[in-house]
Amino acid sequence: MESMALTRPANIKCFGNQKDQVSSYCSEENFQSTYSKQLPKRTRHRYFSSFLLSLLEEDEFHRLADGTIHDLQEKLEEYGDEVQVEGFDIDYGNQVLTLKLGSLGTYVINKQTPNRQIWLSSPVSGPSRFDWDRTSQCWFYRRTKAELLHLLQDELLQLCGQPISLS
Repeated sequence: MESMALTRPANIKCFGNQKDQVSSYCSEENFQSTYSKQLPKRTRHRYFSSFLLSLLEEDEFHRLADGTIHDLQEKLEEYGDEVQVEGFDIDYGNQVLTLKLGSLGTYVINKQTPNRQIWLSSPVSGPSRFDWDRTSQCWFYRRTKAELLHLLQDELLQLCGQPISLS
């Protein structure tokens, strides 16, 4: 890509208070903002975290996320048979897994394909977005470094008083 030098067009006149002093109206900053609309736009890369995760291919994401959610559904159904929680109900529809724990709250787990994430809404920890970590082969939340399955195990033990093994 060729380098573009930013030069002031000859027909732009600068006015200042003194002959040797140029006012802020002709400053390079003002010139750049005024005439930036005429320059070709460049692609800007924005990174919203301290490290860049490579996105999973869509078919790999679906395989991993669907497998995780399906396994969670099976294990949570078994857990529901063991634990005595009034209002315990688990439902999967439209790619959303909902776990109702009566007065203790509701969990919602779903896929976010554009972001290649699994999203969790928890009555204990609130919303979380989990990315797949290829190294440790698990879904983890970048802000807290929590793993999805460990977080759910800890919270369900806290709420229901009975341990569950999700891994």
